[in-house]
Amino acid sequence: MQKSLKDNTVIVTGAGGGIGRAVAERCARLGMKLILLGGNNREKLRETETLVKEYSFCLTYPGDLTDLEFLSRSVENAIEKCGSLDLLINNAGTAANTPFEKVTPEEFDRIMAINSKVPFFLTQKCLPYLKRSSAAAVINIASVTGHAGYPMQSVYSASKHALLGWTKSAASEYYKENIRFHAISPGGVYTDMVKVTRPDLSPEGMIMPEDIADIVEFILTHRSNAVIDEIMLHRSGKEPFLV
Repeated sequence: MQKSLKDNTVIVTGAGGGIGRAVAERCARLGMKLILLGGNNREKLRETETLVKEYSFCLTYPGDLTDLEFLSRSVENAIEKCGSLDLLINNAGTAANTPFEKVTPEEFDRIMAINSKVPFFLTQKCLPYLKRSSAAAVINIASVTGHAGYPMQSVYSASKHALLGWTKSAASEYYKENIRFHAISPGGVYTDMVKVTRPDLSPEGMIMPEDIADIVEFILTHRSNAVIDEIMLHRSGKEPFLV
C-alpha cells in the first residue's frame, strides 16, 4: 500500500541540476514541501525552484554547503517557516578525474568535504527535527565507487566509501527511533559530474536522473516492514552483479 507524502517536508541538496533537480521535481509532484539547500550557482537553483513551484511549496537557500554556520542558519530558518521536517536527501556531490599521484591536499579536502563531511553534519543538524516525524528518512546518494575503486577517481571513491560508512553507523544508531537511512549507489548517471569523472562515456545506455527519482519515490512511498538499506544499480550495458 502506497504512503501519501502530501505536505511532508523534505530538504534536498544539490538541486541545481542532474539527480537533485529530478528528485526535487518528483518530490514536488508528490505534494511535498521542498527546501532546496546549497549550491553557489544561484541561477541553476532558481531554475529548479521555478520548476517545482508549479506543483508545491518551495524555499531556496543558495550558499556554500561547506560553511557549517550556513547549514545551521538555513535549517533553522526553514523549520521555522515549514514547522517540521520529515525527509533529508543528501545529493550534493563533486568529483575530479585526477591521477592518484597528482591529487593535491586542496582537491582532497574539497571532495571529501562536499561528499562526506557536509551530508554528515547536515544530517546531524536535522536529526532533532527528524525525530519528531512519524516517518523520518535520510537518503544518501552514494555511488558504486563506494564499493570499488576506479582509475583517476581515488578521492571520489574514498569520499563515497566514507559516506557509506557513516550511513551504516547512523542507520544502526537510529533505527529504534524510527529514522530510516537509505543509500542509493548508482554507476554512470548522465549528469554534468559524470562528464568530469568519466569523459569516456557517451549518453547512450546511461542511467538517467529520472531513474534515480523513480527509486527515491519507491523508497518513500513504500514505507513498510520491509526496509531497503541500499540499492545498487548499473548501466544496462554493463555485466550484471559487477561494480
